[in-house]
This record gives sequence, C-alpha cells and structure tokens, in this order.
Amino acid sequence: MSMQSGSVIQEKVAKLLSRQNGRPVLRPIKPLALKNEVANRRLRKGEATCVTEMSLLMACWKQNDFNNTVCSNEVSTFYACVEKTQMQNKAKGKQGGQGRLLPKEATNLLKRYPNLDSEI
Repeated sequence: MSMQSGSVIQEKVAKLLSRQNGRPVLRPIKPLALKNEVANRRLRKGEATCVTEMSLLMACWKQNDFNNTVCSNEVSTFYACVEKTQMQNKAKGKQGGQGRLLPKEATNLLKRYPNLDSEI
C-alpha cells in the first residue's frame, strides 16, 4: 500500500514539474542557491536526564521533612546517575560533537568558499 501511495505522489510531482502546459506549475520564489552565511542559532540542549532519580529524591525529602540522612540512598543514586550522564557526554564530545558544524564554523567555511552567484 505504501509503495503505491509513494508512486502516486511521485507521479503528481512529476506532473506539476512537467512542461506539458508550456511552463512549469511550480516556480521557485527565491534563487536556488545557498547563501554565504548560516543563521546564528543556538543548538538545542539534549533532553533532561536523571529526572526519575531526582523525583524520587524529592519525594523522599518531602516525606521525611528534608532530612538528608534518611534519604542517603536516593541521594547516592541521583549522584551516580549524574556522574554516568557526564561521562557519556564527555565520550560523545570526544567523538566529534555529533558530526555537526557550529553556525559560526559553517559561516566561516562558506565565506572562504563562496557559492556561485547564479543558479545552476
């Protein structure tokens, strides 16, 4: 079923792009060339980690009037989770930063090697 729907979509796109009526139906609004700079956006932080351990710790504190000695097991579990997460993040950092360039690095490369001024 999905193969048929994929081919139907491809046929519709081909029909829209064809020059049967003299000119293409789809026209680009902007030129089809990359700019020589990248928007300076911040990378998203990853999802929160150790949330369940933290919630268990806070529940224990609430039940025991914020007494750390009673909740020492939950505290140690939370800190162990935090250490484990930090070690994983350091290992990811050594691998090359998720294979992405920072926006400033990409802009510097695009300025060093600019694109052609015209469309292909």
